[in-house]
Amino acid sequence: MEIILKEDVINLGYKGDIVKVKSGYGRNYLIPTQKAVLATDSAKKMLAEDLKQRAHKLERIKNEAVELAEKVKDLVLTVGAKTSTTGKIFGAVGPIQIADAFEKAGYTVDRKVIVLKEPVKEIGSYKATLKLHKEVAVEVAFEVVAE
Repeated sequence: MEIILKEDVINLGYKGDIVKVKSGYGRNYLIPTQKAVLATDSAKKMLAEDLKQRAHKLERIKNEAVELAEKVKDLVLTVGAKTSTTGKIFGAVGPIQIADAFEKAGYTVDRKVIVLKEPVKEIGSYKATLKLHKEVAVEVAFEVVAE
């Protein structure tokens, strides 16, 4: 089943992409939650016209993402976490805590664009990937310290 995404869906695609999904996923989740529409001929024509009109706006958004990536690529964030005496974290450090650390550093980053390779459950240095735009991704180092 081919669908057109109306918003970014993690691990599937970005707004305006035409993707193939299993029919159950499309009919039972993506279409009812208004995240996608069926990719009919008329919908594809409307998408092409819409993309043509939004090209300038999309270029500006991409430039903003590149600018933010340049600013944060050398940044090392510090995330505080409650730990046991052995250095294990109670719970885990996730995108929400990293987004808060960005905010303390003076940058506004949505938690949905932060991707961690594995859960962070110990004190140490780690890397997170920021997917700021479909063509712009940057790795940011962060350090987890005991509070």
